[in-house]
Amino acid sequence: MTVNLGSIGIWHMRPVLDADLAVEAEKLGYGAVWLGGSPPADLGVVEELLDATSHIAVATGIVNMWQADPVELARSYHRIEAKHPGRFLLGVGVGHRESTQEYQKPYDKIVSYLDVLDAEGVPRSALALAALGPKVLRLAAERTAGAHPYLTTPEHTRRAREILGDGILLAPEQKVVLDPDPRRARESARPMVSRYLGLANYVGNLRRLGFTDADLADGGSDALIDQLAVHGDAATVAEGVKAHLDAGADHVCVQVLPHEGDPLPAYRAVAEALGLSRRG
Repeated sequence: MTVNLGSIGIWHMRPVLDADLAVEAEKLGYGAVWLGGSPPADLGVVEELLDATSHIAVATGIVNMWQADPVELARSYHRIEAKHPGRFLLGVGVGHRESTQEYQKPYDKIVSYLDVLDAEGVPRSALALAALGPKVLRLAAERTAGAHPYLTTPEHTRRAREILGDGILLAPEQKVVLDPDPRRARESARPMVSRYLGLANYVGNLRRLGFTDADLADGGSDALIDQLAVHGDAATVAEGVKAHLDAGADHVCVQVLPHEGDPLPAYRAVAEALGLSRRG
């Protein structure tokens, strides 16, 4: 692993994750900003974030293999690496089968896509793979720097570490809501969580973790929401984030919910509770 992510980063989508938020995240002591929402192969947004900052890493969470041409993506990687060496982690993934009409099996698509990136000289040490199930987690360990699981729990992190083994990057995403009122916090988190409960890869992973049909119905049970979107005051949220580190994660990507409004105060409070500025 050649890109230094630190132990905690932020995960957000455009337009909220812009140069201003990246600059503030760097000042707060976060090690990386993860750009969600399937950025295009030209990676112009990634370059903007790197241009605006001085040392924080930028990662994609993730570039969608069905949407981004791998040859163009590789060229973009090399352009960015030449300009900002060692600061960019290229996260790629197969996305959701519900979103594409392609005939190729998802696993075969991942393998063929990684083959092209290999042939185009993208180093495995600068790649991360979206991975949930055992088969793709093993592929992440074999073909990339490691895995970037999304919508998971510390128990998944523990299982993923057992599969990956030591020395392989494990960087799960964790949603958080800074609100001490449980009912209100769940209402804030449920719209984002529920959008994934109709997607087979996420549902299958949650079932492997022991969640039931009742947990997955009606936007998600309270028990499901409580694990997928840690909520409470800053200290409580920080403990939920650290639970992934305790379970074997190298890095945790924090996604503040809800997406409406300014997320910076919450990111600031989480950074303070985790002591990020002191670590820097």
